[in-house]
Amino acid sequence: MTTFEGQLNGKDMKVGIVVARFNEFINSKLLSGAIDILTRNSVLEENIDVYWVPGAFEIPFITQKIVESKKYDGLITLGTVIRGATTHYDLVSNEVAKGVAHIGLESDIPVMFGVLTTESIEQAIERAGTKAGNKGADVAQGLIEMISLNKKIGK
Repeated sequence: MTTFEGQLNGKDMKVGIVVARFNEFINSKLLSGAIDILTRNSVLEENIDVYWVPGAFEIPFITQKIVESKKYDGLITLGTVIRGATTHYDLVSNEVAKGVAHIGLESDIPVMFGVLTTESIEQAIERAGTKAGNKGADVAQGLIEMISLNKKIGK
């Protein structure tokens, strides 16, 4: 039996990160967490590019364009959608998740979903570096492993 798994070594990896500006006070913390994990695992800062988009709904469009550029070994998407009084939350969170998942399945590189979908602003803050860890960091760690595994399997 042969077992394959990714390694946490980002040496020579080129990473793109798409971040929503809406809820920037949360998303900037997710971004900091992601960059921290990437650089601590040997991804050079000059090999990390960050793309800011207006909101979470715009993430799939730019993510698709970046995948098509073939400049990166993997991508991270970061954003925050917080439930409000209308159905807007359901529409945005579902479409962003579907869009990013579709791109990931059609792409030859890993595309990681780091968009928080929370019931409250407090839950979002907790997931951006307080009680519940930093989901940006979690997604970055996953990306390094997925890029490594993808390279082992062969593009």
